[in-house]
Amino acid sequence: MQTATPERPGALNWALVLGLGVIWGTAFMGVSAALEGFGVWTVTAGRTVMGAVALILAGPLIGQSLAQVKGARAWAYSAVIGVVSVAIPFSLLSWGLSHVPSAFAGVAMGAVPLLVLPLVAVFSPEEGIGPRRIAGVTLGFVGLVLLVGDGAFDRTGRDAEWLGRLACIGAAACYAAGSVMTRRAPPMPPLAFATATLVVAAAVIVPVALLVEGVPRDFPLWPTTALIYVALLPTGLAAIIRVRVITTAGSIFMSLVSYMVPVWAVIFGITLMGEALPPTLFWALGLILAGILLSQWRSLFGPR
Repeated sequence: MQTATPERPGALNWALVLGLGVIWGTAFMGVSAALEGFGVWTVTAGRTVMGAVALILAGPLIGQSLAQVKGARAWAYSAVIGVVSVAIPFSLLSWGLSHVPSAFAGVAMGAVPLLVLPLVAVFSPEEGIGPRRIAGVTLGFVGLVLLVGDGAFDRTGRDAEWLGRLACIGAAACYAAGSVMTRRAPPMPPLAFATATLVVAAAVIVPVALLVEGVPRDFPLWPTTALIYVALLPTGLAAIIRVRVITTAGSIFMSLVSYMVPVWAVIFGITLMGEALPPTLFWALGLILAGILLSQWRSLFGPR
């Protein structure tokens, strides 16, 4: 079997990224449902803790327990990545969404590939950046903005709105930085690596949640179910997939999922929530697909 590389991600990584787009595309609905019964910090801590526990239990079953994270360097990377790409962005997004429209958060997340490019150029040059990839990433971002529409930039009049926008952009920057750091981390089994990052993130977030909101007293059925779903799939399973894709196919390839998530979110909103079909959906989808095609031309069609 050919080893996956940034120039040749392979069919499995394509399938994982597409699947991750679907999983994260449902995350907004899941978090929104969970917030109907719990506070922002409780939801953030709950999804992180349950995701970590699920991976701790699953790891030994396939020989990828926390014991496989060996050495001070491996744990140092796991700790920094757990804080930078889990604890901080989860918290920033949760707080930011209480001050800005969710559409703006979608655009901010779509900026991740643009933010990844200069970081890759400096810290992960073996992934290769050229005019074709830059043009493809930019084209995909234009398609994302068209999909979300002007409403993403409308003012809501809420208190600290500009801070909410900065929080969403900061979360995107954290995801970009965490992606590149994951690429540079020492080799570790993906499930064990993901478990370590979630354990660290939980250790950071839980004390804050307890201090700010305390222990929840009620566990309403629907919000609790939504919180469990968000913990197991968009948090736990997604963490494993993310580590696997980045370490084999690179940060730029992984960042393409940022364009897929809003598309799936819109599709699920239409099919499951009865929302109206955006008039720009197909134009936007065409631009996003064209951007992905252009940035991944070599992996799809070879060097011609």
